[in-house]
Amino acid sequence: MRLAYFDCFAGAGGDMIVAALLDAGADLAVLKQQLRQLDIAGYEVRTERVRRGGLAGTRFYVEVQDTHQPRRGLADIIKLIDGAGLGDRVAGRAKEAFTRLAEAEAKAHDIDPGEVHFHEVGAVDSIIDVVGACVAAELLGVEAVHCSAIPTGSGTITCSHGVMPVPAPATAQLLLGVPIRPLDIDGEATTPTAAAVLTTLAESYGPLPAMNVSAVGYGAGTREGGAIPNLLRVFIGEPAEGGSADGVVELAANIDDCTGEVLAAAMDALLAAGALDAWASPAVMKKSRPAWVLSTVCAPADAAKVEQIIFSQTTTFGVRRSLWTRSKLLRRHETVQTPYGAVRVKVGCLGERQVTVAAEFEDCLAAAKAHGAAVREVMAAAVEAYRRSRKT
Repeated sequence: MRLAYFDCFAGAGGDMIVAALLDAGADLAVLKQQLRQLDIAGYEVRTERVRRGGLAGTRFYVEVQDTHQPRRGLADIIKLIDGAGLGDRVAGRAKEAFTRLAEAEAKAHDIDPGEVHFHEVGAVDSIIDVVGACVAAELLGVEAVHCSAIPTGSGTITCSHGVMPVPAPATAQLLLGVPIRPLDIDGEATTPTAAAVLTTLAESYGPLPAMNVSAVGYGAGTREGGAIPNLLRVFIGEPAEGGSADGVVELAANIDDCTGEVLAAAMDALLAAGALDAWASPAVMKKSRPAWVLSTVCAPADAAKVEQIIFSQTTTFGVRRSLWTRSKLLRRHETVQTPYGAVRVKVGCLGERQVTVAAEFEDCLAAAKAHGAAVREVMAAAVEAYRRSRKT
């Protein structure tokens, strides 16, 4: 599995993300060809080698010659991406980043996401930055992204909405559930575009994971001078220990006045919203009241949404939040043929060593119903079919 780790020691901009990936080896000519598939005219992209504080890096420029660009909203940008034929993963990542950005802007200004017109963010350079980052990651074969804590900067910035505090309201919304840290600069260290891209791509936040590094890239920003070189660093490589790791947020609430039916509905809502897992454990609270602890695990970027579901679907008045590092087996899916039809199995590996095989329950349940068999029989048949296939 190819990993990318973004070391945001001086912050990040959308152009810096693209530049870092290009500096790490993504092909500029292929990137340009992919970007030309977007129905946008009147711009050119180029790169330049620059120095920031004694360190060399790549600067990525989007030069707009035709300033009479249409005013674009989320639906317009989604249509551009859908029509470009960029591949499912690139298009999915880019659309998710812009959707998250629209939702953050809408929350900050109390409007519907469909009404958001992106101003600076929807300009040609930001569209190219978001799509370019997703394309460049794909060109490097990046399957999983990890990120350091994200610095915000300080003071204020001036934008189309006037003078705004740092981090900008949309950036602050995007960084809910994500580890942030101060950075002693006057101004914006991480832009909304970069926050949207990083929180869309990243599976975890924290120190550099154990990995075998094959490339390092430096993407330069516009800020020059200062004590910290204005660069974003990316490490590209493979997991060092055979498995992989990510970061997850666990949210929990103690509830002593909620029925089982309501808790079940809340858990269904949490899973439907993208939570990785949800469960309820019995507990005894103050005054010896029997109660439940409702717990759920989700990606850091989904923590705010998941928390809102707990508040809206249950009677709790408080939710605890913890950030955890999670070790995972590398996993893949294969389809095997059984007497009950085709069934998918999930294979877990540590490096090249297979350590577990599990049949996908929903496939087994459907096959069992279709053939009047017990689910456990279908599951056993699927695992046996996989093991036989490994021997041939």
